[in-house]
Amino acid sequence: MNSPDHIRTPTGHLMVLREGADVFAALERLAVQEALPSASFTGLGFVHATFGFWNRETRQFDPRTFRDVELGSMVGSIAWKEGKPSIHAHGVAAGSDFQAVGGHLLELQVSTGSVEITLVVHDRQLERALDACLGANVLRL
Repeated sequence: MNSPDHIRTPTGHLMVLREGADVFAALERLAVQEALPSASFTGLGFVHATFGFWNRETRQFDPRTFRDVELGSMVGSIAWKEGKPSIHAHGVAAGSDFQAVGGHLLELQVSTGSVEITLVVHDRQLERALDACLGANVLRL
């Protein structure tokens, strides 16, 4: 029997994802299923992580992937852009050498074990919009 990947809590949801799960796809699915207006989240676990460093000149992220690392901390938010969930997350992870890497998370997949995420749901729908000066999406309050 499959267990659910999330439960409701007094402030939002607790999500536990297992090996192979796409973390951002799961967060987007939860946002749609539960009609979340917006949320903040924290998480940890064992992952394959792609971090991106924002290159202001090219207005793109320079990506770098790290496999089988411990996600010691992830923080982020869920808002909406053009009717779809928009995830913004940053994190810090370390490999077996205990060297930490971090920054903006572009992709995150559960490796062996699990990823635990605590979501605090906000009572107001928040939107992201393109900031022309930055060339990046920015949260609008």
